[in-house]
Amino acid sequence: MENWITIATPGYLGAERDVRYKEWDEIYGEGNWRLVWVVNKTLVDFLGACALYEDAYYHFLKKNSAIVKKLVYDARDIYDDAPSNVESRFDYNHQETGRTHIQDIAIRRCMVRMGLWFMGNDLIQIRSSGKDEQVLGNILSPGNVPFHMPYLISEFELSGWWKPKSVESFYQSNRLFQIR
Repeated sequence: MENWITIATPGYLGAERDVRYKEWDEIYGEGNWRLVWVVNKTLVDFLGACALYEDAYYHFLKKNSAIVKKLVYDARDIYDDAPSNVESRFDYNHQETGRTHIQDIAIRRCMVRMGLWFMGNDLIQIRSSGKDEQVLGNILSPGNVPFHMPYLISEFELSGWWKPKSVESFYQSNRLFQIR
């Protein structure tokens, strides 16, 4: 059994993700640090966190048929920070840009789970713009979609561009940085 020591909650990495990863490799050595998420006193890896993230979207979409209908009929596909995100399809580990994008993959996977797919013409960005709250990409932003099990979010919930008790709040607040 490996001994890992929790150092901190790293907070939002965003476009600085690769820079931070490189710094951590230089300071601690490659393979001697990791990011994990705490879920009900259990540590889970990235894919474990993605499973909960996806389930939150699934619950939200199942409750919001008008949003799903608009998504089906307006979108040909979706992305987060770059149109190249569509290449990830259903694979959370396929991260081709300098940011981690999960919401687009989660929504695609939810569409399949609901037996639906995109039939529209628009490539829609799923991201908070801070502008029009009625725009589909803003509505489906992880900072706006509520987390389906808010009691699992850390009691030390972080604040940022996201709303409290949102999917993004879970992702950021429950993430821990560990070293060995």
